Amino acid sequence: MDGAGGRAVTLVGIGADGWAGLASSARGALGCAGVVLGARRQLDLLPEDVQALRVAWPTPLRPALGCLVAEHRAAGLVVLASGDPMWFGIGRALVEELGSEAVRVVPHPSSVSLACARLGWPVEDTTVVSAVGRPVSAVARELHDGVRLLVLSADASTPAAVADLLRDRGFGASEVVVLEQLGSTYEQRVEGVAATWVAPPGAALNVVAVGCRRSREGTVEPRLSLVPGLPDEAYDHDGQLTKREVRAVTLAALAPAPGELLWDVGGGSGSIAIEWLRSHRTCRAVSVETRPDRAARIIGNAARLGVPGLRVVTGAAPGALDGLPAPDAVFVGGGLTAPGLLEACWSALRPGGRLVANTVTLESEALLARWYAAHGGELTRVAVSHAVPVGGFTGWRAGMPVTQWAVVKPVAR
Repeated sequence: MDGAGGRAVTLVGIGADGWAGLASSARGALGCAGVVLGARRQLDLLPEDVQALRVAWPTPLRPALGCLVAEHRAAGLVVLASGDPMWFGIGRALVEELGSEAVRVVPHPSSVSLACARLGWPVEDTTVVSAVGRPVSAVARELHDGVRLLVLSADASTPAAVADLLRDRGFGASEVVVLEQLGSTYEQRVEGVAATWVAPPGAALNVVAVGCRRSREGTVEPRLSLVPGLPDEAYDHDGQLTKREVRAVTLAALAPAPGELLWDVGGGSGSIAIEWLRSHRTCRAVSVETRPDRAARIIGNAARLGVPGLRVVTGAAPGALDGLPAPDAVFVGGGLTAPGLLEACWSALRPGGRLVANTVTLESEALLARWYAAHGGELTRVAVSHAVPVGGFTGWRAGMPVTQWAVVKPVAR
C-alpha cells in the first residue's frame, strides 16, 4: 500500500511484553523494515535479528515528525508505539501528517484494555484521562461519585499527583490502584485510598485506576455538575463573575457542540469559557481579558475545574483578537462599547455561529438594541431574585437585570 507521497508507513503497537506479545503481522513488518522509529524504551524491546536502523524519537517529537518520516520513508519505515497507536498515541499525528491511506496500523491491546481486564471493569463504562504531556488537573473534570477512572501516567510521579488532586477536590475516599508494566513479566499492582496514599514512586510505565468516592465529611468543595451553572463559590473571583443562573442561560444560548471553538471576550473569572469546555472534552476556548490579575485568576480557575487547556489572551479587544482562529461561538461579557468590538467579533464568527452578549448598563443595552434591529436574533432580559432574611422573616432580593442578545450568523446561500 503506497500513499500519494511514497511508500506507506507501518505503525506497530507494542506492549510491555515486547517481541513475545507481537502478532505475526507485526513481526513480519518489523522484519522487513529498513528503519524503525520509536521511543528508546520501545526500540530496546526488539531482538537483535531485527536488522533495521533504529532511530529514537527526539524531544519535542511533534515538530520533528514530518522531517523524520520524509527522511526514512523510502527505506521502508515502521513506527513503534505503545499499545494501540490510535488511542492517545502517535497514530493521530502520523495520520494528520500523511493521511490515513498512507498509514497501515497494526494495533496491540492498549493499556486501557489491559487495565480493565485486570480490574474487571467494562471498557465502555470507564472514563480515561491522559496525563502524558498534559496537566494532571484535567482529571478534575471527571470526578463524580461512582465514576471508574483510568489515568494514563506520564511517569512514576503521576500516581501521587492524582492522589493529591483527589484529596484536594474532596475525593479522598476514592480507591486507587496503580497498575505497573501491564502485560510484562514484571507486572504488579499497588492499592490504597487517596486520603492516605503514601506509596513510593514505582515503575514509570503505569496506569492509575480510581474508583471515585466523594468524601462525606470535612469537605467544602461544591458539587460540580457537567450541566452549565456551577455554584458561584466554585470560582475564585473579584466580583467580576457571570452569576450562576445567568451563566446557565448564556451557555444554553451559546449551545456548545463537540470540537467547537469559543471566544470569551471580557473573561473576568473565566466562568463562561470554563463551562463551555466542561460540556465536552473536545471543545476549545480562548478567553480574552484586559487585566493581568484577572487573566491569572482565569488560568487558576480553569486548572481547578479540570479544563487546563483553556487558552488565555491578556489584552484589550478588539486588538487582542487579531490572529486568533475563527470562532464557532462568541460571548461578549464586557467591553461592549469599545469601538469596533462587536464588528470584529461578528466579522470573525463562522457562518452559522452564535454570538451572545450580556450587559447590565443602559449604554450597552442601547447598543445591543441597535444590533438586534439590524441582525435579528433574540433580545432577552434576565432578572433573578434570591430569598434572604428580612429581620425575622424572609424576602426577595433582586439582582441587577441582565440584557442578553443572542443571534446566529446567517449562512451565505
